[in-house]
Amino acid sequence: MNAHTSYAIIAILAIGGTMYLMPAFAQYVPPPACPDCVGDTREQAAKAASMEVPITVKTDKATYDHKSMIKVDGKVANMKSGVPVTLTVTSPSNNLVTIQQLNVNTDGTFSTTLNTSGSLWKYDGTYKIRVQYGNQEANNKVLVELTGGVTGKPTTTPSKTCGASEVSVAGNCIPYSIKGGTVTGASINTDDNSIIINISSMKDGELTLKPTTEQLRGIFMVLVDGEESNDVTFGKNNEVTVMFPAGTEQIEVIGTFVIPEFGTIAALVLAVAIVSIIAVTARSKLSVMPKF
Repeated sequence: MNAHTSYAIIAILAIGGTMYLMPAFAQYVPPPACPDCVGDTREQAAKAASMEVPITVKTDKATYDHKSMIKVDGKVANMKSGVPVTLTVTSPSNNLVTIQQLNVNTDGTFSTTLNTSGSLWKYDGTYKIRVQYGNQEANNKVLVELTGGVTGKPTTTPSKTCGASEVSVAGNCIPYSIKGGTVTGASINTDDNSIIINISSMKDGELTLKPTTEQLRGIFMVLVDGEESNDVTFGKNNEVTVMFPAGTEQIEVIGTFVIPEFGTIAALVLAVAIVSIIAVTARSKLSVMPKF
């Protein structure tokens, strides 16, 4: 076999090998980036995108009347043992409607049902349902519309004349101090046992509120613009200090008991107490009198 024949055989083998390998490369499919993912590329992308959202929330409809049940569902991306989801609902006038602590299932889902037949749901407009999980960053919201009820905003109780460092709340004067903003008004929410302070703030600041235990008792939670705040300090004599960011409009201090008109109710309570003492005293005297 001469050199020319050898070169010819090598060339033929090279061409044949190339033709044999080309279909193999054409049929090669790279493995999926996520071995646990199922479905096509779009489903994989959707799953990856959903995991980037710390917490999701949705409702079964966008519009309801005032005799409806709102079904709320959501999911958290990174579960933490023993940490519940905090759900708050605010009305069109930015007042707190309800607050709930929701347990998270083992698959990261949570759900609840809201009844719109309550008195705090009677106004038409947009209601904000906000959920928060763990820290302030893990939060989301959904908006729903209520129709067929009362139009317009609720009226507020006329303000009582208080001192320069006091705010009038339903006929009571509550001492306060504020840095980084100004207090523009206040109201109470008897359904949630809370005092709502409206403020105007252009920069980060703090609000210190000093209600008496007869006005607000057992303070355990503070909401800043509808979100639970961790920057809260509880002092002596029922004092609470709240740090707030620039742009904050509302701070709500929630307790276990709130008295809307303390002066009137206190008089009634005192009268009932006096009558009870007199009755008990009279009965005690009768029980210790000697029998003949």
